[in-house]
Amino acid sequence: MKTKKIGKETVNVITLGCSKNLVDSENLITQLEANDFQVLHDANESTDVVVINTCGFIDLAKEESVNTILQFAELKKENKLEKLYVTGCLSERYKEQLEVEIPQVDAYFGTMELPALLEKFKIDYRHELLGERKITTPAHYAYVKISEGCNRTCSFCAIPLMRGKHISKTMEDLVKEVKELVKWGVKEVMLIAQELTYYGLDLYKKRALPELLDALCEIEGLTWIRLHYAYPSKFPLEIFDAMARQEKVCNYLDIPLQHANDKVLFDMKRQITQAETRALIKVAREKVPDIAIRTTMLVGFPGETE
Repeated sequence: MKTKKIGKETVNVITLGCSKNLVDSENLITQLEANDFQVLHDANESTDVVVINTCGFIDLAKEESVNTILQFAELKKENKLEKLYVTGCLSERYKEQLEVEIPQVDAYFGTMELPALLEKFKIDYRHELLGERKITTPAHYAYVKISEGCNRTCSFCAIPLMRGKHISKTMEDLVKEVKELVKWGVKEVMLIAQELTYYGLDLYKKRALPELLDALCEIEGLTWIRLHYAYPSKFPLEIFDAMARQEKVCNYLDIPLQHANDKVLFDMKRQITQAETRALIKVAREKVPDIAIRTTMLVGFPGETE
């Protein structure tokens, strides 16, 4: 049995899933360390408390998340772990089922319940820590989440169920966050979201990613800005213009196309055709001749033939 320690517990934060989850874990670590907790990330050593930040996007990710929870639940049953908390996408979507099937977990939290999770440590969420995020990536780069949630309705995707509607961060907050990261040695920021091109629609009533890029490029000491997760349908071409005029914006775009067959694209509710996709890529290469395009393709969609 673990001996009772005097003082605050040691916490191990386990991150599963995508880079957006990693940013959430980094925010949790920052809040805990600011309150004098000793925090480890993805550690193999024994700690008093474990927080598992789960993924629930695809079956393999769900399986990994459940297996990880079971692994630490077994330690809890053996009195080798004092507290076990679960947060993230799997917990958001399947909380009631998980509470029944794995009762060894002390509490389950959704994707937007960081303040409630912090209450378990008897601390309050500190808003003044905005921008002071401790990164777990190599020191020269960091992920910056510019929005939360998604308004798209792709038929294969459960992200809106787990992350909710699209909510943009303000440009002022993002500039402050990146300035703080640069102060600690970050040279490259990777802008991430469920859907980058939606940025600003809720706050500024227009797609404002180009304006955000211009604002971030003014930050002294920042060298590179890289764009991830840009939806191809109704793509704002002004992003390519910003990429072309701003040296700090990498000639790189992560744009998940998912498919090229019109019927499958329709069934996927992707709101785009193969011809429109080809036209978009043509414009991208005209405006930014040396652009590098990364994509994701989904095969085996229901109704798809060989």
